[in-house]
Amino acid sequence: MKKLSMIVTSSVLSLGMFSSIADASTTMNGQPEKVRIQVASADAVISKEELIKKFRKMFPNQFDFLTNADFQVNRAHIYPEDETVRHDLYFTKIIDGKRVYGNVGFVGKELDIEYFSYQPPNVKDALFPAKVSKDEARKIAEDFMQKFLDGKDYQLEANTFNYYPQQILTEPIRYSFTFARTKNQVSIADQRMEVSVLGNGEIVSFYKMFPSTNATSSTFDDVTKIKNKNEMVKKMKDNLSVDLNYQINYDYQTSNRTVELVYRPTAKLQGIEAETGKWMTANGYTSNLPGKTKIEKITAKPLPAKQKGITVEDAKKIAEKFLAIDSDKIKLRIESIHEMENYNGVPVIYVQYMYQYANGGSGSSLEINKNTGEIIHYYNMKDHLLMEIGENTKKVNKLSQQKALSQAVKSLKEWVPSYLHNYAMPVEEPYVDDRLGSYNFTFPRIVNGIIVSGDQISVGIAADGSLNSLNVNYQEIENWPSSNDIISEQEAKKIFEEALSLKLTYMKHAKKEKENHYDLVYLPVFNEDPFSYVNANTGEWSNMLNGKDSITVTHPWAEEELNYLINAKVLDVKDAKSFNGDAAISKGEALKVLMKSLTYFYYGGYYHGQEEPNQTFENIDPKHPLYQEIERAVEAGIVKADGKNFAADAPITREELSVWMIRVLGLEQAAKDNSIFKLGFADADKVHSANTGYVAIANSLGLLKEESNRFNPNREVTYAELAVSTIRLAHAIAENGRGLRY
Repeated sequence: MKKLSMIVTSSVLSLGMFSSIADASTTMNGQPEKVRIQVASADAVISKEELIKKFRKMFPNQFDFLTNADFQVNRAHIYPEDETVRHDLYFTKIIDGKRVYGNVGFVGKELDIEYFSYQPPNVKDALFPAKVSKDEARKIAEDFMQKFLDGKDYQLEANTFNYYPQQILTEPIRYSFTFARTKNQVSIADQRMEVSVLGNGEIVSFYKMFPSTNATSSTFDDVTKIKNKNEMVKKMKDNLSVDLNYQINYDYQTSNRTVELVYRPTAKLQGIEAETGKWMTANGYTSNLPGKTKIEKITAKPLPAKQKGITVEDAKKIAEKFLAIDSDKIKLRIESIHEMENYNGVPVIYVQYMYQYANGGSGSSLEINKNTGEIIHYYNMKDHLLMEIGENTKKVNKLSQQKALSQAVKSLKEWVPSYLHNYAMPVEEPYVDDRLGSYNFTFPRIVNGIIVSGDQISVGIAADGSLNSLNVNYQEIENWPSSNDIISEQEAKKIFEEALSLKLTYMKHAKKEKENHYDLVYLPVFNEDPFSYVNANTGEWSNMLNGKDSITVTHPWAEEELNYLINAKVLDVKDAKSFNGDAAISKGEALKVLMKSLTYFYYGGYYHGQEEPNQTFENIDPKHPLYQEIERAVEAGIVKADGKNFAADAPITREELSVWMIRVLGLEQAAKDNSIFKLGFADADKVHSANTGYVAIANSLGLLKEESNRFNPNREVTYAELAVSTIRLAHAIAENGRGLRY
């Protein structure tokens, strides 16, 4: 996730807000995922000891508990678009019964450390409330960057994107800071770093972007020769146009999809070259801003599917033929085949396969639509593997963009014909890999004549015209919002004009990637937020990533704890004004808070291989809103299935909460032997004898404390009391190393 946030931040600075938010979850602007290519052992002359020495120099004395035997190295590797050799070092060790592990990445001949990630053995001081504040953590990150990461020319970036949908309480608080290298006080788009500090002040990760060329030999536009910013703002406003899109919002925790009509600036408006005032486009700089591309469907009428349903055996034959590789040194092996629904709810036959060769193997997966026999997910590994073993020696001339597009359409008609009437020809320029001569095209879905953001077909075409990749992201949506009741395009344009500002940035244009020169570019930013958009129905700004502002409540003695749980998405509060922290909480809600504090939940559909969902209690079926939490609690032994029903709406007492918490800590066996415990409370006789041990341990650990020599076992637990006790429980778990492993 840390690397993703860096990639997204960098991409935003390069492309403004024009990329689909939903697309960002798969590929960035149609750009295929990086593929590692291993370097032959003979070419990797760096020893493990040399890497360890470099690592210890950056962290003097901090990792003295590790011996050289605790470290391992992976084979050196390169990326297709960057031939810089990289090495990976990782370590793991058991310290006082807790596993410590970390990863370190080195880049280039000087073995600069590109990334570092570390899980320390003890994070108790980093849990809420954290030992260090965010401001103190920022100072720690800045000092580390200056001292060890050559960060004298770097400046802290404000409002960078770090998205975590939920954090369980047994995980430490983590502060992340992004820094951009500057030249002439202007940030450089592809030279950034991120440093993460735990709540105890410990540096636990960083990632530093290294340009593919030597930064010291780079040249930069003269900042004194740029066009006036206010003039460029006016130019941008005069030429601003907006597009109406359907946007599919996908909740990864629940698998629910919602659709809304939104306005965004036209994608062709990427920026302005600051020195010349020319428009920046995907193909370079131009004096004339390209107009909107006319929407043209791939096929006007539906085409028949390849087949009318297939079996697993049929899928195996399709896969073997499709994945066949022309080499005696590489053998294709089908690892597994099974039927399932993919994340879009499409019935598919999922094929896992492996290419085996002398030094190991590489594998991937293939998805075939069960109803149509069409391949809807594929990535070509063959060319990279042939290159690795020295057999990919064929030389081909790069196709023109038009010929590559024709080949992409031909491939679509061959492999996924039944989908094509729902999709249009590309309206944006393809991603082009000049080194490999390959293209990646995006074909957007069209509904009611409107482009759908977040639903597209991506096709990769190699230099020889062969299929490099294919991904169909078709999603079944029952109700598409009507465009009758929306603000006009002119009204939306005015909203964007008022929110427009320009950010001056040094960047290399994609078409000049091999040149070592940085252009000064004015990039458009709207509403000071690269991920915001305008709701077409209300005309208001929204942000899909951050969601709504967190609710803040007040309370005389548990305010900090309650607000932390709300912010961590553990406690659901709809209205701060009506919330009463001293109100009794129900068993169902208390269990939900407890379980969401300790483990993550996925509320979507079941994957292949999972058993049919259990139902422990008659009144809690799979459709019940608390089903997941209750079944997980039963599985973990926190709730006992000793009755037909679970009283979700009944209030929970302090005695009952004590039992749950002691079970969470794994101390039930000790608590069961009530003969070894004696309660000294004035109201000890009100505790059920079977629960004496649970109450005694909960009190001694401070989870639920006696008050004036009374435990009040029958008193109903309040929201405030639960919040404080749950955070104490998280600390106890961190101290003994026991968590719910799911």
